[in-house]
Amino acid sequence: MRFDVYTPLVLSLLLSVVGPLVARSVAPALAARVLTSAAVLTAAATTWSLVLLAAALLGHAPPVIREAREDGHPVTDPVPEAIGLAACLALVAIAVRVYRAVRAERRTRRALRRLCAGHPPGTELIVAASDVPQAFAIPGRPGRILVTSAMLRTLEPAERRVLLAHERAHLAHRHGPLVTAATLAAAADPLLGPVRRAIGFLVERWADEQAAATVGDRRTTARALARAALTAGRARTACALHFTDRSVTRRIAALQTSPLPRLWPAAAAVLLLGTLSALLAADATGDLLRQLSGVLN
Repeated sequence: MRFDVYTPLVLSLLLSVVGPLVARSVAPALAARVLTSAAVLTAAATTWSLVLLAAALLGHAPPVIREAREDGHPVTDPVPEAIGLAACLALVAIAVRVYRAVRAERRTRRALRRLCAGHPPGTELIVAASDVPQAFAIPGRPGRILVTSAMLRTLEPAERRVLLAHERAHLAHRHGPLVTAATLAAAADPLLGPVRRAIGFLVERWADEQAAATVGDRRTTARALARAALTAGRARTACALHFTDRSVTRRIAALQTSPLPRLWPAAAAVLLLGTLSALLAADATGDLLRQLSGVLN
């Protein structure tokens, strides 16, 4: 346990370095899926490792262990007491962060549901009269797209098709749950912040590529993205699912080149990092259980 229990923390750092690199070199659809899976596995393993470190403090408390020491049985502390205490504090901080992330997610969902209130259940496209250029993909069953009149006025007919195809891609491929999972993983493991940002970028790139394939014109897609970004920038606002965001320059540049390849070896290596974190956390659990079993026997 002395080594395995710390390894998920190291792998979190490694994933935070590798994640942005993968986002720039692997096809967005594949990269988003494997990075989200790896982030969730790594966050779960890291949290569980902290639980094991915190549990080491119990080695000083249970009567059976105290009696074993009094009887002269050698009982080795799995980790130093200071580290166990730090793990307890870290778990409290994680609980607060996850709670806040869940509360923010619920608040956002309620706000989006209010935007759809009063419209027929089967309505996919909702056009809101507003001078603020915005577009939202609202997850749900069915999913809906909310676009303001200001955004529609800004875009030409071909560019409007790009916008709608982009938002439909978010709904069709369930990007909302992917981003939510990455957000919760980063809340549980702050070291995964760069991975969360990479996944947010990837789902936008994924939707861009889907829109380009739907309209059959990468240049028109890039032009629509640029025009929407400029309009939203002048209005000092941004779309909920980032049709316009700070990485728009990179997204436009990507649309002006060929689509990225599906680098399966790189994707497999990322997924292996997450799997390895889970396996090492499980191994550390086994070590702790065997140690306690030896004391009890």
